[in-house]
Amino acid sequence: MLPEIIPNWHPLFVHFTIALFSVATMFMILGSIVNLKYKETILNVAYINLWVGCLFTIATVLVGFYAYNTVAHDEPSHMAMTKHRNWAIPTAISFWILGIWSIKLFKNNDKTNKIFITLITMASLALAVTGWKGGEAVYRYGLGVMSLPNTDSHQHEGGESEPHEDMPMKEGHDMGTKNDDLGMHNNSTNPENPKKPAPNSMKEHDSSNHKH
Repeated sequence: MLPEIIPNWHPLFVHFTIALFSVATMFMILGSIVNLKYKETILNVAYINLWVGCLFTIATVLVGFYAYNTVAHDEPSHMAMTKHRNWAIPTAISFWILGIWSIKLFKNNDKTNKIFITLITMASLALAVTGWKGGEAVYRYGLGVMSLPNTDSHQHEGGESEPHEDMPMKEGHDMGTKNDDLGMHNNSTNPENPKKPAPNSMKEHDSSNHKH
């Protein structure tokens, strides 16, 4: 059994996918437009990155589907992660097709095929959009975020700041009126401490309400 990673394994694998495919595309373009002493080596590095990226992407897609069906979310974040999924699947399929095609090109020593390089460049642009959509799902809509910092309690400007280790945390799904526009559920406060959520006020949206 895999050790638990909060919130899931998708953020781990997705970085390998983006990095490997981006490096592969960059070196393929470089190897095709310049005449360098190490051109052959550059192209070999590009193809190896592409193949390893295809393998990592299998895991990335699998854990991505797991995250899509298990992470707590509300209506706006559901739409955000669905857009991310709709970009991710065709992008992954495109790279898998290019990976299979690249094996034939490599064997035929046709490593600078212009059509192939054009298509992998387009796939990399789609990958960038996919990554952007995934980032928005986390940083704009709070998907998978377990807690948020209480920014009212810590200041770096105009005076001494509180120690980092003593800084209280806000729960990810209880951001008060600051995140009303994102569809967050709870604005309740603890009468004993207006800045602290009431003990029983936390509500996570049941992902079972959505049909994926």
